Amino acid sequence: MTPDLIAIAGFAALFAMILLRVPIGVAMGLVGVFGFAGITGLKPALNLLAQSPIRVVTDFNLTLIPFFVLMGVLATNSGMSSELFRAGQKWLGQFRGGMALSTIGACAGFAAICGSSVATAATMTKIALPEMRRENYPDHVSTGVIAAGGTLGILIPPSVVLAVYGFITEQDVGKLFIAGIVPGFLAVLMYMLTVRLAYGRILPASGRFHLGEALHALKGVWAVLLLFVAIIGSIYMGVATATEAAAVGSLLTALIGMARGKLGPRALLASLIEALRTSVAIYTILIGAILFGYFLAVTRAPQKVTEWLVGLDIGTYGTLALILLAFVLLGCILDAMAMIILMVPIVFPVVTAMQFDPIWFGVIIVMTVELGLITPPVGMNVFVINSIAREVPLTRIFRGVTPFVLMDLVRLALLVAFPAIVLWLPETMR
Repeated sequence: MTPDLIAIAGFAALFAMILLRVPIGVAMGLVGVFGFAGITGLKPALNLLAQSPIRVVTDFNLTLIPFFVLMGVLATNSGMSSELFRAGQKWLGQFRGGMALSTIGACAGFAAICGSSVATAATMTKIALPEMRRENYPDHVSTGVIAAGGTLGILIPPSVVLAVYGFITEQDVGKLFIAGIVPGFLAVLMYMLTVRLAYGRILPASGRFHLGEALHALKGVWAVLLLFVAIIGSIYMGVATATEAAAVGSLLTALIGMARGKLGPRALLASLIEALRTSVAIYTILIGAILFGYFLAVTRAPQKVTEWLVGLDIGTYGTLALILLAFVLLGCILDAMAMIILMVPIVFPVVTAMQFDPIWFGVIIVMTVELGLITPPVGMNVFVINSIAREVPLTRIFRGVTPFVLMDLVRLALLVAFPAIVLWLPETMR
């Protein structure tokens, strides 16, 4: 078989295994090894299989992933998410839809110390959904708000998905984190605007504003502010690398949880075990991606895709629109991490050939991937919420999240049209 036929067969096999629910890391690894063997021979492929896993798990730059995962788990088990929600209630409850606005604000705050959309959606479902039901919120509104707010977890730094993108494309993870700050806060404001425009007339206010109570509630969020400033501030000032900041962040989160009495020996051990399981799953995907990357290299698939897209003669932004559309469509069947790992090695050469900024593209792609978390038929955040609130049908959750999807498309168009929104802050870094 020619390399082109082997590449086509490899992609067909990969998507067939994904549809059969084979874990994405295993599927990519199998296609990578056997595809590489089909072109170079069995012995080189076995050498590749022996060396790549060790190379990935011993890469110092990747140690930030388990540290950030651990920090998110420790923050969840320390009860920081509930404190964020209560503070949001005191400040925003006076407005119509104040409970929904509080949920989005709490999701943003939790995203700043968690980095996982699924964890953010799951945590806020347990905290915010009962409160919104007490205020007689329709289920489609409350679950839609939580699903959309959860997507902030992979954009507002620290973001595991942005870190993986940086590893794949060899970009500065610190700059990617800083680049995500302004788009992340823009997302929060636009989601709050969506609540007001789409649901403001049917949602009640949840109380009057009392300055004393609002200021008192801020005492509960000092830990989140400390962690965010310690991590992002140290990266922005050049005091620490992203990996060093992740290590310090996880240690600070553990110390804060223990000082508050929320993380005893059993809770700490359970947090470590949970973080280990999640990290192993991510590393499995990364190892599969590396093996699949070698397969792409020997088939020259990325270069051929680049030549084909450039040859379409639809202009740089036309080509970019085609790439983003592909990500949106794949988001209907793949989760966020799978899309980044599978597609970025293929389309990144196209992006560099068109001279788009790789830091800007990273943020744009993560925003596009966000859509996949709340669009049918997969919608990972929607399924997570449904697994906790089983009485709410999936169709109702998707109905509630639709206005937020439309607002995401508007925000994406803004950042494509005005790249400076993404790039001006990282350009000021030391």
